[in-house]
Amino acid sequence: MLSRTADSLFWLARYTERAGNVARGLAVASRMAAISARLGDEVEEWRALLTATGGEAGFRRKYPEPTAEAVIHWLIFDPDNPSGILPCFEAARRNARAVRTALTVDMWEALNDGWNHLRKLPPEATDGDHLPDFLGWVRDRVTLFNGAAHETMLRDEAWRFVRLGTMLERADNSARLLDVRHKLLTPEAEGAVDYVQWQAVLRAVSALRSYQWIYRDRLQPRRIAELLILRPELPRSLLSCFGEVAETLEAIAVGQGGRRGECHRLAGGLHAQLRYGRIEAIFEQGLHEFLTGMIARAAELGGEIEAFYIRG
Repeated sequence: MLSRTADSLFWLARYTERAGNVARGLAVASRMAAISARLGDEVEEWRALLTATGGEAGFRRKYPEPTAEAVIHWLIFDPDNPSGILPCFEAARRNARAVRTALTVDMWEALNDGWNHLRKLPPEATDGDHLPDFLGWVRDRVTLFNGAAHETMLRDEAWRFVRLGTMLERADNSARLLDVRHKLLTPEAEGAVDYVQWQAVLRAVSALRSYQWIYRDRLQPRRIAELLILRPELPRSLLSCFGEVAETLEAIAVGQGGRRGECHRLAGGLHAQLRYGRIEAIFEQGLHEFLTGMIARAAELGGEIEAFYIRG
């Protein structure tokens, strides 16, 4: 496969997944902000969301305060935010056009129809009570794209680079989501507001029912962290995501006659660390320190994948 094709496939998947993750975060933050407003702490919810999406520095250069209106506009429409929903769809479609023949009809239509709908969307479509419906639509479009890729793509290199982008982006999002809420996941955090926040963390990755199914008990912060970090059953856990990254890189290497590089070593090391990790050891190390390390290593892994397969 040509490196520019691999690049477009990798990034169209990352941008599509990112749009869905931002929509998930916005949905949870808007609900939590309504609760926090009664406690006089609404701004903190929006600030946490900006941190989780990695866009706080860019936001501060353009907006004076993280108000609901400013954050929602930044994360949906603002062209200066490369992680905004509209810019992500635009970037994903641009990459998809560059590799149109490598995509199935269903994948292309999921992206193209979504982009055409978004670019005609009036700003008031995300105002007030319309916001949850819009965010639900975004999640549905991303699910449609991922489902089309899973159901209709040949299991060749094109599929593998799409899968790489999706899983790496998902791992990064899960780590950021947990990190921005890490203080709520300490054993000392125990109160009515904390309990609602724990639910919010699980809802952001559609894992509330999964928690109840696996643990069959009330929410506990350590178990929430364990679910999102170490449980292989959860598709958005760090273990599950990095496991798929390592497996996909190995499949690419086998298909290319065994050619491997630093990205394979990093992916294998991350997977092994999580596979044999224990939540007690993670909390002894410090949850925040562990998660920031994961975020940094995910970024390093993404860079090594590009260096080996795209720029190499």
